[in-house]
This record gives sequence, structure tokens and C-alpha cells, in this order.
Amino acid sequence: MGSLIGDPARANMLAALADGRACTASELAHVAGVAPQTASGHLARLVQANLLRVARQGRHRYYRLAAPLVGSLLETMMTAAAVQLPPRHVPAPRLDAAMRTARTCYDHLAGRLGVAIADAMVARGHVVLSDEGGEVTARGEDFLAGFGVMVARRGAGRRPFCRPCLDWSERRWHIAGAVGCALCERLLALAWIARRPGTRAVAITPAGQRGLSETFGIALAADAAPQPARRSVQ
Repeated sequence: MGSLIGDPARANMLAALADGRACTASELAHVAGVAPQTASGHLARLVQANLLRVARQGRHRYYRLAAPLVGSLLETMMTAAAVQLPPRHVPAPRLDAAMRTARTCYDHLAGRLGVAIADAMVARGHVVLSDEGGEVTARGEDFLAGFGVMVARRGAGRRPFCRPCLDWSERRWHIAGAVGCALCERLLALAWIARRPGTRAVAITPAGQRGLSETFGIALAADAAPQPARRSVQ
């Protein structure tokens, strides 16, 4: 274990993942200052040692720490060895501010808003998210029912009921599946968010800013709600 973490390239990769986010192999190669082929070898060893997990999202493969315990172990070893690592830098995806703040990922919410909702529901014991999947707790069912989302009916059918989806910009989980879709629809129905024409980005309305704060404890700035398209005068 010590030899795995002690290698400078692998140590930099692990340090870049210590905040819980996920990175691609090319991003970690950049952090480690090694060629992509060399990075692939390092990552394969870390995955084999159960220090990292890899998840596929579309065409990409994302690497993240296998468990919070790995982050604690890394921090302890770095402190004990007095290892000084260069500042971490992970290239940010090319997303504009609106897309980064709130957008739809297929039929559910993503961006900072989607991740914040997932974090709030996990912290309050409403959902459990892991690499193996997602689960709504009994407390979560009561919360969602009170919020106007009928979980049992939403769970019918062949689609996943509740699953974690790795957020492209935040590199953390948001909620997908029937539950994620229902939450998105509910926020739209309440006019807490509004679709932006011609993009997957959604605007957080002033009512949404208040509602998200009161219901989920989320503090995100309200946007100017998009205006409906004007009809041309014949």
C-alpha cells in the first residue's frame, strides 16, 4: 500500500480526487505530469488495489476514490511522511455559468442545483446513494409525498427507481431515475425553475430561491427568468 501511494504520480492522482469528485484519465495524467499511457498503468494499479473505482458515463470513464476511508488514509500518510504535493489543478469542463449552475440531464436535474439537492437529501436521510445504486428511505418517502411527489407511482415500470448519476461539471452525484425525474417536474410545476430556450440550462426563479432554501437548505442565487418568445406581428 505504501509503495502505491508513495509514487509521486499516483500520489498526485489520489490527492486530486481527495475532494470526492471524479476525474477522467486524461485529467489525472495532466495532474500527475505523465503521459496518458503511463497514467492508464497507474490507474489500473490503483483500481486493482481497491483505492479507486471507475465508472462509465457515456463515452467517458471517470475515476474516484473507492471510499471516504481512502481519503482519510491518504491524508494520514501524507501528514506522516510530510509529503509536499504541488497545487492541484483539474481542467474545468467548457460549460457556461448557466449550465454549470443548473441544467437538465436527460429528464432530471444536474449542475450545482442537482448535486445540492442530492447532498441535502442524503444528509437528511431521505436517500442513500452509492456506487451500487440508490434507495429512498421511509423518511424520504414521507418527505417526497409531502413535497408533492408520489414515489410509489413514480417507481412503477421498467426504468430505475432511484440511482446516482455522475455530474459532468461537478463530478459528484445527482439523483436520476424516476425519483430524479419527478423532482425536476415538481420544481418546474412550482415555477422554482424555468427552462431556458435553446439550451438544457434552467433558470432558478426568485420563488425557487426561497423555496429551495426553505425546503432543502440550498442557497443558490436566483436568475432572471427567461421570457417567453414573442409572436411576430403579421
